[in-house]
Amino acid sequence: MSEKLISRQIADFAVGLKFENLPDAVVQEAKRYLLDSIGCAYGAIQTNDVQIIRSILLEMGGKSESTLIGFGDALPALNATLINSLMIRSLDFNDIYWKEDPSHPSDLIPAALAVGESEDRSMADAITAIVLAYEFEQRLCEFARPGFRERKWHHASITQLVSPVVAAKMLHLPADQMVHAMGISGCHNHTLGCVTAGKLSMMKNTVDPMAVQAGVMAALMAQKGYSGTEAIFEGKEGVMDVFGPDWDTSKLLDGLGDSFRILNCSMKAFPTEALSHTHLTAVLKIVREHNISHNQIEEVVITTIARACDILFDSHKYRPESRETADHSLPYCVAVALVDHQVTTQSFSEEKLKDPRIWEVIDKIRGEASQEFEKLFPAKQPSRIVIRTTDGRKFSEYLEYPKGDPREPMTDDDLEIKFNSLSENVLSESRQKEIQGMIQNCESLSVREFMAGLKAN
Repeated sequence: MSEKLISRQIADFAVGLKFENLPDAVVQEAKRYLLDSIGCAYGAIQTNDVQIIRSILLEMGGKSESTLIGFGDALPALNATLINSLMIRSLDFNDIYWKEDPSHPSDLIPAALAVGESEDRSMADAITAIVLAYEFEQRLCEFARPGFRERKWHHASITQLVSPVVAAKMLHLPADQMVHAMGISGCHNHTLGCVTAGKLSMMKNTVDPMAVQAGVMAALMAQKGYSGTEAIFEGKEGVMDVFGPDWDTSKLLDGLGDSFRILNCSMKAFPTEALSHTHLTAVLKIVREHNISHNQIEEVVITTIARACDILFDSHKYRPESRETADHSLPYCVAVALVDHQVTTQSFSEEKLKDPRIWEVIDKIRGEASQEFEKLFPAKQPSRIVIRTTDGRKFSEYLEYPKGDPREPMTDDDLEIKFNSLSENVLSESRQKEIQGMIQNCESLSVREFMAGLKAN
């Protein structure tokens, strides 16, 4: 084990990583996640949370440094980071990595774009910073055993430690200042797990963007000479002390540069909480293959891991009153699948939340926790679905991972369909093709040119 502090080892690697060091497959995967994230942002343009935060920050004003995705407004980089990250996160349709902890590394992409635009960096620089975002966000998901989420903290507590690395990389800060940026951000942005427990609020999708914004602020402070706690991980009353025992530093530091974690991340085929995806894939397979309608349902039994039952089946999830609670309710999501034979962003609209067919079937859905399945997680995300119909038939399906998992990745065609469906209300077909082509060849552009090219119709 090196005697260097953990933050120093992270900073040394991050500062030394160059675009030309990245394998072609890693660059291509970063572009795929960039396309997926930009599509999610377009889909969220009209959401209430985005509109509220945007209105506050537009009234606040400030220096025109960085562009809001789709809108075209320019705000200080710090504030553009918050809105753009919220846009990517708002629909809960962006990527997911789940090991000891869950997280959504694409929440960090706006730190690279906003700082990159304000500093007039290249998209090659931004791609490199995005790869770093995925690398350390995913490694931190494996660092704590059990994870932060199992200790009742939200994964934004991870993001606060990675976002300053991304911003500092785009500011071209030396390792010393990057270490300080991690210490500044890591001291003050720990997030309570209650944001995803019980009845959910708009904060469910906002805490990570706030942690990303905090990282940008920390990097800007470090650039000006502000100091931060260097032993933020292993120091007295640092992360590893405060959050309790059992950490695997090898997961965080070993083999840096030998391979890249972005190749192991997952995309979402549904705009829902990640633990619901295997179950939804299995339910849809049954009802589509056998043409089962919701009014034929006698009972649906979903066997899953214990933490999924805890998160997705509590009493609030049987009568969700908001999009945020509904997309974290497995009974609701399965009811939608039974009614519509699909689950889309429109499945969580105010109109759909009032659909009487949902409430006819939702109480027929129940979850069972399996210790056997718990032992398989997170290497596998097992689901067993049993559907019984009113005429006495029984259908069952067992799956171990959903569409979008690296073992069954979304194809480029899948991504194009997802992007087009998310952006169809704000982009013409010609603009959709133009933006997809721009993302595919983005390393030849400056970040300013790239952001200007994302303006909606």
